[in-house]
Amino acid sequence: MRFRIVFFGTPAFAIPSLQALLDRHDAVVGVVCQPDRPAGRGQKLNAPPVKQLAQQHGIEVAQPLKLKSGDFPDQFAAWSADLAVVAAYGRILPVALLETPRLGCINVHASLLPKYRGAAPIQWSVVNGDAATGVTIMRMNERMDEGDILLQRETPIGAEETAGALATRLAEMGAGALTDALDGLAAGALVGTPQNHAAATLAPMITKAQGAIDWSRSAVEIARAVRGFNPWPSAYTTLGGKRLKIHRAHARDAAAGAAPGSVVDTLGAIHIATGRGELVVEELQLEGRNALDAASFAHGGLVVGVRLGSEPA
Repeated sequence: MRFRIVFFGTPAFAIPSLQALLDRHDAVVGVVCQPDRPAGRGQKLNAPPVKQLAQQHGIEVAQPLKLKSGDFPDQFAAWSADLAVVAAYGRILPVALLETPRLGCINVHASLLPKYRGAAPIQWSVVNGDAATGVTIMRMNERMDEGDILLQRETPIGAEETAGALATRLAEMGAGALTDALDGLAAGALVGTPQNHAAATLAPMITKAQGAIDWSRSAVEIARAVRGFNPWPSAYTTLGGKRLKIHRAHARDAAAGAAPGSVVDTLGAIHIATGRGELVVEELQLEGRNALDAASFAHGGLVVGVRLGSEPA
């Protein structure tokens, strides 16, 4: 059975799911994504990755500013979709849109629901030190990520895996799960299972301020933040009044002694005292400079005893 599908998605995470629909030869009759946004130093408008892929395949694209009013509700209805598929679109769909396709709407979500409902499930799974995560295909309702579960796939989180790397893996896993779910729906063999709402946790949107390192926390927690906030907003501190991003680091047990945030060693890697243990930094980037490995950065003048995150003398 071929479905007439409208696809809602915006960033790179959604690309494998859209490509999976195209490879299945379902009729993708329309694509909806966020408006073009300014980016880079010149603030030139950039088309979202999903829009670019849709245009390559000659698919009609809508980028509505409003979902409830204007021309979009009529345009959506005119596509006469059997089903809407949503993957990282970035906005909550109103009830009227959810009820427009004949078979409703399904969502590709990057967590094992009901855990991590919300905008940033991948980042929080890494920051919180989870051993595993996964993807969920669910039926959508008017409440955020609360619909019935159609299918789930689980995967371990690598000990050194960043949120960016995990997102790439989960995007591909989500596309595979979506394909299996569509096959199950076509065969009438897939039945939704209600979520256990009592077990739900939230994954709110990440803000730039959350990347600021609190050196009084343990090295393990800080190392998780370094991975969880990579590539954005990056875990960061300050050095001489300038922002210093830490791109790669791991935790090391060490006896207390130096004040949290103090550089205690620069041989091979940069060791920084924390509230418990040391953060061993392997790659970092000072504001206005290129990223450097720790040895190269230390050769630039970083000395033992400097305290990161403090005001310059």
